[in-house]
Amino acid sequence: MTVLAIAGSLRAASSNAALVRAVAALAPDGLAVRVYEGLGDLPLFSPDLDVDPAPAPVAALRSAVRAADAVLICTPEYAYGMPGALKNALDWLVSSGELYGRPVAALSASPSAGGGERALGWLCQTLAALGAAVPDDASFSVPFVKRVLDGDRVADEATANQLRSALGRLAEAATQKA
Repeated sequence: MTVLAIAGSLRAASSNAALVRAVAALAPDGLAVRVYEGLGDLPLFSPDLDVDPAPAPVAALRSAVRAADAVLICTPEYAYGMPGALKNALDWLVSSGELYGRPVAALSASPSAGGGERALGWLCQTLAALGAAVPDDASFSVPFVKRVLDGDRVADEATANQLRSALGRLAEAATQKA
């Protein structure tokens, strides 16, 4: 089973990207987490560009989502919402429908006490519009993310358990969908 993990930040030292890499390290045997690295390569969405064949970076994103059994998205919060680069990537998946019915974990991570709750709400609304299946217990925020992480490792056991549970729910949902 494969989970495609997408970090919503383009920052080189992004806590969200570090959290996604840390989630990959928490994956149990039999579950591979592949980290998507092409967020910054996507052109700005325009229906005029959404043609067949799609631009190469868009085709690569769509192919990566199709190849995965489930998706995990982790977003930072910028100005009470998710970053434009992440919203842009999700916009590219509207017409092609790769997220429709697909199990998706929705996470936000922030150095603040709120954990990016507003961005998480916006991400969940967007995923609902795309018809993604967000399992119970697979949508939550990670507050004080810099205290939770030690490099690309989750140092906080409660958070590690919550992330393992989210991976388990994704695997369960993907198995039920198959």
